[in-house]
Amino acid sequence: MQEQATSSIAASSLPSSSERSSSSALHLELKEGMESDDEIRRVPEMGGEATGTTSASGRDGTSAAGQAQPSAGTQRKRGRSPADKENKRLKRLLRNRVSAQQARERKKAYLIDLEARVKELETKNAELEERLSTLQNENQMLRHILKNTTAGAQEGRK
Repeated sequence: MQEQATSSIAASSLPSSSERSSSSALHLELKEGMESDDEIRRVPEMGGEATGTTSASGRDGTSAAGQAQPSAGTQRKRGRSPADKENKRLKRLLRNRVSAQQARERKKAYLIDLEARVKELETKNAELEERLSTLQNENQMLRHILKNTTAGAQEGRK
């Protein structure tokens, strides 16, 4: 059955989706059928290689309908492999670190804006307090002048 799949891929002019996404060196190895069983079963590194196990037929263990095919007498497990779980965990940790860093940067920018607003409001408050003091002094002087003028006018009537 693998021989038929290999010959059909070699005869086909359109590459499969897994072949399109793989590197050209890997593509040549798959077409020639030169992979050993150890290379087929090895867990890929987290680099740019495909994540699934690759069979000699050039497919990633799925049929055209997207269902898993049993490979050479062994059934694929229902759950994720430990390597997939670890990869997923590392990706999640990286996303969390990036998200936390972005949150820290947003918080820092927010605090800088708040500090600028505090400084602006303190300046405005100081100006208003100075104006209040000036107006209170002016009001006190005017009351004193008014008191003197009214007292002088009352004495003039007498």
